[in-house]
Amino acid sequence: MTQYAIDRLVLTPDDIDLARSPLAGKLDAETYVLGAFNPGLTRLANGNLLMMVRVAEALKQPIRDGHVHAIRWEAGGYALDAWPMDSVDTSDPRKFMVHDEAWRVMALTSLSWLLPVELSADGLGVVAIHYDRAIAPMADYQCYGLEDARISKVGERYLMTTCSVSPERHATTLFTSDDALDWRCEGIVLDHQNKDMLIFEGLIGGHYWAQTRPLGDLYFAYPPGSPWRPGPSINLATSPDALHWKPHEKPGIRPHAATLATARMGGGAPPIATPEGWLTLWHGVEPNDSVGTYRTYWSILDRDEPSRTVRTDHQPVLEANPRLTAPIEAQMYLRDIVFTTGIVEDDEHYIVASGEADLACRITHIPKAVFFTAR
Repeated sequence: MTQYAIDRLVLTPDDIDLARSPLAGKLDAETYVLGAFNPGLTRLANGNLLMMVRVAEALKQPIRDGHVHAIRWEAGGYALDAWPMDSVDTSDPRKFMVHDEAWRVMALTSLSWLLPVELSADGLGVVAIHYDRAIAPMADYQCYGLEDARISKVGERYLMTTCSVSPERHATTLFTSDDALDWRCEGIVLDHQNKDMLIFEGLIGGHYWAQTRPLGDLYFAYPPGSPWRPGPSINLATSPDALHWKPHEKPGIRPHAATLATARMGGGAPPIATPEGWLTLWHGVEPNDSVGTYRTYWSILDRDEPSRTVRTDHQPVLEANPRLTAPIEAQMYLRDIVFTTGIVEDDEHYIVASGEADLACRITHIPKAVFFTAR
């Protein structure tokens, strides 16, 4: 595993005060923080960094009276829904699968909301936790929560994509801000299931660009001998205004047939401009007996045609680090997961934000030489 001189957890579940949660006093059940993870990252005008942290707030006793329960937002508050135990599979602590449906149907044991956490300029110390600016569900299409914020600054405007979860749809929603602290919801921008929409930090040919990752349960085969593996891949889309998106006709980053380590992939941190092109950090998932082994990889994309990969590396730039999570071992429920969600440039290195084990926020300083001397 690659070691970096500065690599640590900066926020864990124990740092979250649920007395200041958007759910506090609105739910007739005791909750706890299942995870505080997958933070979007950007730099504020004052020089400090801002993480937008996903807080997964879960029921302490989801199973009682022969039923498993889920939290759901509804106009005016929050509700608890109950399913008979004989109709579900509860083997995954994050969710339960509902049987006897025509397709795979699940519900969540937690509800996620977004918490702005201000860090020092180097990303290593917490300056303030802005509970008063937390973003909670506000519409039916978010009734099971908001997940995995990614923040891009384009010009003087901050753009934040989130995944909104509900029975209606599994959609991407856009928030905009002038200061990265006060956000305005612009609504749904992608209507299909897509958990990893990342807006490039800059325009190309006067247009906004984004990486997307639409999902399905059916994929067509590549021909025998192809270098590519069928399955989820990173696609591209363009927009005149960041609200209305058109899929780009050329494919983006696809999983290689030669390795299982990236058999499933998706976007990580929003692509940022460098002298050699767009640097993009993305995740590859190797199947295992659990949810898979998540690692972070990188590619440089052509500055004018981002469907063309200029350079990449099949070795991960970041892997899960058990040493970091050892102090919170008792809270661990998943392993082998690092999920990178933010990047900021800083002198001779990049400050990279990740979710570690779906549990905590990790900050890593990765030297620029890692990307620009490898050939």
